[in-house]
Amino acid sequence: MTRFTRRNFIVMSTLAAGFALCARPISSQTIFTDREGLIAGEVKIPVSDGKIPAYRAMPDTGSDFPVVLVVQEIFGVHEHIQDVCRRFAKLGYLAIAPEMYARQGDVSQMTEIQEIIEKVVSKVPDEQVMADLDATLTWAETSSQGNLDKVGITGFCWGGRVVWLYAAHNPQVKAGVAWYGRLVGESTELTPQHPVDIAESLTVPILGLYGGQDDLIPLDTVEQMRDRLDAGNSDSEIVVYPDAPHGFHADYRPTYREEVARDAWQKLLVWFEQYGVV
Repeated sequence: MTRFTRRNFIVMSTLAAGFALCARPISSQTIFTDREGLIAGEVKIPVSDGKIPAYRAMPDTGSDFPVVLVVQEIFGVHEHIQDVCRRFAKLGYLAIAPEMYARQGDVSQMTEIQEIIEKVVSKVPDEQVMADLDATLTWAETSSQGNLDKVGITGFCWGGRVVWLYAAHNPQVKAGVAWYGRLVGESTELTPQHPVDIAESLTVPILGLYGGQDDLIPLDTVEQMRDRLDAGNSDSEIVVYPDAPHGFHADYRPTYREEVARDAWQKLLVWFEQYGVV
């Protein structure tokens, strides 16, 4: 079992401002959600070995908010992920995106995806991610009027994989939506399981949103996951948009497909309502 101690915990002090360098240039289609009527900004989440930064957005009045964990892309909790949190907050949710790479490094200033993978992402243990998300939920209840009887999770790309795994880890989650997350992979000390490995035992309903033209997530792995889910006991479903590439929801990138992204977002909202995350 991996251990995390203050001795080896060097946390970034703040979240990245704006968009990650690797994600630029930024598309003219980029959506910006304002902060009117919201409490939105950086917070610190106490974890077992220190504190990690997170972006929190919630209505500025009320309490007992349904909670949505928003799990970052490979680029970290940059402006796009923060905007997704504000979109949820505008709908009455408490949305929190903890920085999952806080111990391993700051990817916001890296310009190459391979550098991000080799220097940071490849060093992030699933055990750490699960524990930090647990800590985020605890903080949501004690510090932001979150209702832990109404917990949802969503994540994109790197975070899409995490959605499946966290739903298996914490049955307190009522429902999840995974956007084009990797489903299969090699079992290692840091990543002992992948979504396909837990699919049959999964009980939390997950909606998987994938693109038929995704050059990172082969369709045969999507079908493999669907078969495993069908053999299990959850109400999980997978939707494939035939003409959509990887990153079709990322409105700041050339991969953005507005019509598909809007349809998928509506499916997410219906999914959360159907399973009590509202």
